[in-house]
Amino acid sequence: MVGWRTRAGVMLALASVAFLSVSGAARGGEPEPKVDRILVKKAAHTITLFAGDRALYETTVAIGPGGSGPKRKEGDSTTPVGRYHIVSKGPSKYRVFLGLDYPNADDKKRFALAVKEGNLPKNARIGGDVGIHGAPPQREWKSIHKSTDWTLGCVAVDDEEIDAIAKKVRVGTIVDIED
Repeated sequence: MVGWRTRAGVMLALASVAFLSVSGAARGGEPEPKVDRILVKKAAHTITLFAGDRALYETTVAIGPGGSGPKRKEGDSTTPVGRYHIVSKGPSKYRVFLGLDYPNADDKKRFALAVKEGNLPKNARIGGDVGIHGAPPQREWKSIHKSTDWTLGCVAVDDEEIDAIAKKVRVGTIVDIED
C-alpha cells in the first residue's frame, strides 16, 4: 500500500520536473535555448528538436509510406533522406507548413544519375513541396494520423505539436532526416 508520504514524494518530484521544464525566461531571465537543428528518424518515427547537443523536444511522426532510403522521384511517397533547411513557414491546410529545401544539390545529382542510367524514366520529375506539418484537416484523422504512414513524403505531427515546433524554429534551421 502506498502511504501519503510516498504520494507526497511523488508529487514533489513531479513538481520539480514541471519546474525544470518551464522556459528560462520564466525562471528569471535565462533565455530559452534556440533550436538549431531538427532530427527526423524515419524508422523510429520520431522528430527531435536540438539546441546544440541538448534535446529540447521529441515526439512521434507520420511519414510517407514509400519506405527507407532517399526520395527517388515525385509521386513515390518516400520521405527524403539527407540534410535540409527550413526555407518557409506559413499556414496550410495541414495547420502550419515548414517548407524544406528539397530537392537539395545531392538529391538533384542522385536524380540526374538515375535518369541518365535508365533507373528512372526520362519524363520523371524530382518533385518538391516537402515539409513538416500538422494533421490532415479531416476530423476523423486527427487522433489516428500518426498510426500509419500516409504523407506524400512530408513529416506530420499533431496540430498542437506543429504549433509548438513552429514557435521554436526559424527559417534556416537545419533538418536532418535519417532512415
